[in-house]
Amino acid sequence: MLDPARAAACQAAFGWEGRVGEGDPLPAFFHQLYFWDVQPPEALGRDGHPKPGGIIPDMGLPRRMWAGGRMEFARPLRAGISAERVTVLECAERKAGRTGPLAFVTLRHEFRQQGVLCLTDWQRLVYREDPDPAAQRPVPPVARVDEDSRETRGFDSTLLFRYSALTFNGHRIHYDEAYARGVEGHDGLVVHGPILAQLLIRKAEAEIGRLRTFAFRATAPVYLGETPEFCRKGYDLWVRGGGRFMHVGGGGGLTRHGGVNPALHRPRYQGGTARGVRAGISGRDAGVLPQGV
Repeated sequence: MLDPARAAACQAAFGWEGRVGEGDPLPAFFHQLYFWDVQPPEALGRDGHPKPGGIIPDMGLPRRMWAGGRMEFARPLRAGISAERVTVLECAERKAGRTGPLAFVTLRHEFRQQGVLCLTDWQRLVYREDPDPAAQRPVPPVARVDEDSRETRGFDSTLLFRYSALTFNGHRIHYDEAYARGVEGHDGLVVHGPILAQLLIRKAEAEIGRLRTFAFRATAPVYLGETPEFCRKGYDLWVRGGGRFMHVGGGGGLTRHGGVNPALHRPRYQGGTARGVRAGISGRDAGVLPQGV
């Protein structure tokens, strides 16, 4: 059963008014709160994620990040009703990147209630080597500045802790600063990619309407203490911070119910990068590809 109390707790964590009750439709992207992969401590890797195995093959690379994704919303999932998730491995491949070997894994999750398909979520994971301290860091893309609307949002460690708990996400880059800096080479604690995607989806629905598809890609991390801007121009959405990185939540991957985004008539995946986010909307469905989580 999709416990409405968990959805209400997430709304409270974000500081949003209203609370989901039994039988109410869940906000888009709240399926992230359910279907936990619960593993004992001995089944976890050094990063706090479950070790590879089962449906996800061992790609021989230690660092896992959520590189992006795409969702198709057929109908809302409803709180208080049993739901089923079926996961299929669509792709697992190794590639040579500019900074070393990479491995990409694509999972397709299908969510049903009462036998009816409600949501399909393609999740794109990337695995890579540990960073070389002597190597030059890749230059992130320059953020767009042509938005029609924007809003600023800051984050604190309490939100990162609560979201990790609500999603049962043990990735240490969100709460263990020494690990995030010393092992994975970050500049601090990393704000969850799904938090950024969630806020972009909320902005899209408020300004465009209920979404039918949403696709996003991570292009650069947002760190605790930064105050990024959430921007929209037409059906493109992105996250901008300091002019040095971009998280996009739209960018040709968004549609709303009753509308069409012509930019969506293209291959499902354009290729993923491990850091940063880009997204797009068309009609009332949005598409999102996530960042490292």
